[in-house]
Amino acid sequence: MRSRRADAVLAAFAWAAALGVTVVLALIVFELLRHGAGRLDWAFLTTAPRNAGREGGIGPILASTGLILAVTMAVALPLGLATAVFLTELTRRGGVFGRLVQLSLDGLAAVPSIVFGLFGNAFFCKTLGLGFSILSGGLTLACMVLPILIRTTEEGLRAVPPETRNAASALAYSRSATLWHLLLPAAAPAVIVGLVLGLGRAIAETAALVYTSGYVDRMPESLMDSGRSLSIHIFDLSMNVAGGDATAYATSLTLILVLLTINALASVTARRVLERRLSV
Repeated sequence: MRSRRADAVLAAFAWAAALGVTVVLALIVFELLRHGAGRLDWAFLTTAPRNAGREGGIGPILASTGLILAVTMAVALPLGLATAVFLTELTRRGGVFGRLVQLSLDGLAAVPSIVFGLFGNAFFCKTLGLGFSILSGGLTLACMVLPILIRTTEEGLRAVPPETRNAASALAYSRSATLWHLLLPAAAPAVIVGLVLGLGRAIAETAALVYTSGYVDRMPESLMDSGRSLSIHIFDLSMNVAGGDATAYATSLTLILVLLTINALASVTARRVLERRLSV
């Protein structure tokens, strides 16, 4: 009887926790829909902001956000994959240099975003002479998402059974062929999870981009132009622009929809990769 009561309490707690998480998300989406759905249309997504953002749309803001994310992933993905491969395949687990790299990743993951912003401003904007630009913002966010991407990819590679590596070695596969044709496809779901988590952190970042990509809300013409992200636009409208709440809610709703779309696409991609692996 005591065991059954413990199981019932545990199940009730688990259900309550899951329901609480769902309710919180539903409340957030409901508030955004209630205040911002009326402004959300095609014109809002494609036109430029007017009257300090109170009128018009967020077309240039979306373009700047997309370019910042593109720079972030173009830099973070190859560096993250290479570092994860080094930690799992090219160095002894528990080795001195491997532990040093892992400690560095843990330190990077714990650094506040505002510190990344100050670093990006000092190094990318001033030392490298990139100024307030989309490139500076993307490079700064790449530094932020690297720990997430490396850790998830590393765990995905370590989860591949040792028999896979042994079988490849018995078939005279080179290390590069084993990595490219066996290990990375097997770890693809973990890589996709890391990408989603990294994109989620990057697209919602505000503090780091204030010091690197800037506030300019016009359509960017190159990566060297300053560009305002969605999160900065929301902050500016809600804190600095009187009467900008409606646009801030609509922009927040757009940000949530973008995140949900990214998560859905990543889930579908991971499921297809896993089904392909199981069917081979």
